[in-house]
Amino acid sequence: MRLGIRAHDMEKAPLDELIKNIHDKGFHCTQLALSKAVYDYKVDIGMMTPGFAMYIKELCTEYKVDICVLGCYLNLCNPDPVKHAEIVEKYKAHIRFASVLGCAVVGTETGAVNTEYKYEPANHSEEALELFIENLRPIVEYCEKMGVIFAIEPVYKHIVYNIERARKVLDAINSPNLQIIFDPVNVLHVGNIHEQDQIIKDAFDILGDDIAVIHCKDYKVEGDELISIPAGQGSFNYPLLMKYIKERKPFVHISLENTKPENAIATRDFMEELYARS
Repeated sequence: MRLGIRAHDMEKAPLDELIKNIHDKGFHCTQLALSKAVYDYKVDIGMMTPGFAMYIKELCTEYKVDICVLGCYLNLCNPDPVKHAEIVEKYKAHIRFASVLGCAVVGTETGAVNTEYKYEPANHSEEALELFIENLRPIVEYCEKMGVIFAIEPVYKHIVYNIERARKVLDAINSPNLQIIFDPVNVLHVGNIHEQDQIIKDAFDILGDDIAVIHCKDYKVEGDELISIPAGQGSFNYPLLMKYIKERKPFVHISLENTKPENAIATRDFMEELYARS
């Protein structure tokens, strides 16, 4: 596996130091959300030039760090038409940027039917799914033109909330440029955590060929909520996940989530030791 970390979970540092620090901590890749990780400049569409992309690419080559995901986690189903138009342009800018950067994928979650980007029951409706597919289609078509993979990440509180719904989106769009970021904890909730082994199996059976990147974190239960914590510190069945990764996804990019600088290396060690034993 190619194990990495989100850049904004690292120590705050200038961009050149940030990429070096990721390498020095023993990570092979990073998920880069420009607006969260880059402190040197205020990154907007105008700044996302080919030159800036080539500068980051040069740093990554020097320190042997892949950009596994260029994050653009914006609500493609924002009902405000002005905001929606702005969001579409931001997605296109990230896609252009990724094409020069040589990034693996542009990644996103799957939105909500409100401007606040929060859970409401309507997110799980068929109407919401149809809207998401309709809004996603031109983004994927733009990716096809630019030679970039677009990967959606199912999340229980969002529109694509389970494995089967993700398959429906893939089949409806029917493009090799649309793939999946699989974060198993994100499709869990208090009502299905006892089914996590089956959910892991289903993900690899139903989505396996289209899984481009895997996110790894863990969870604990507080009341009726799952709280995200670093991998290996909670109740998630990591031995089972690692078995599937080792059998089905050699050299896949895996990005740790919900780590902090003080526990990132311990979490990396947990993942690498478990992978070696799987």
